[in-house]
Amino acid sequence: MKTILFFITVLFFTITSNAQQFVNKAVIEYEVSTNLKKTMSNDSWDEMMKDNLSDLKISYFNYTFADNKSIFKFDRWSPKTRIPKYLKDADEENSWYFDFNDGMMNMQKQIVGTNFVIVDSISKIEWKITNENREIAGYNCRKAVGKIMDDVYVFAFYTDDITISGGPCSINGLPGMILGLTVPRLYTSYIATKVDVSFANAAEIKPITAKKTYDFKELKAIFEDKLKNWYSDGDQKEEIQRQKNMFLWNAFL
Repeated sequence: MKTILFFITVLFFTITSNAQQFVNKAVIEYEVSTNLKKTMSNDSWDEMMKDNLSDLKISYFNYTFADNKSIFKFDRWSPKTRIPKYLKDADEENSWYFDFNDGMMNMQKQIVGTNFVIVDSISKIEWKITNENREIAGYNCRKAVGKIMDDVYVFAFYTDDITISGGPCSINGLPGMILGLTVPRLYTSYIATKVDVSFANAAEIKPITAKKTYDFKELKAIFEDKLKNWYSDGDQKEEIQRQKNMFLWNAFL
């Protein structure tokens, strides 16, 4: 009888372990969607531009990870996206490299036509995990609410079946991989469309090299100084402050 119980126990644990396959290396594709018109101001120039833009700016990014390191960067544009080249350039140049082993990140952001490389420790995000669940790209995900840059809320769905504690852009810190993310104040969402566990090219998981790098504190001081010269008088004061805020949030996301 003991022998039979032993084999039943072994069989149970074998089935259970096979049922849940943890992923520690893969390439995850995200569809990134921004309501570009809502990010624009209501001055006469922007209002004129809106007529020639698609409602949504849609692109695809890849998050490649292995050995607890990752890189998130642009892959291609959706054919539905109709916007001028200068509005595409930053997305195509931006990249985010994370090394979760040593807690460091390396981020390249194109801002007003210039590439800045930021090297700093991985930012800590305040998270509150909820009981809401959703399936994304075949994975059961749990909802969490986070706060970044003091007052910007983000809404994430993560799965602990994918072991790295990462996510799109610089969003991280949950007990698993973020497959869905919404940043309402930037009118932007990220949704995983597929997870390729075959994984091919670990060599591309590497930081950007640059002659000059900045940490977050240095770059924030530079941008805030530049923004002082941004006009803020008249009836559009509230809208101008919104534009300033979005500029900084985009720069450090």
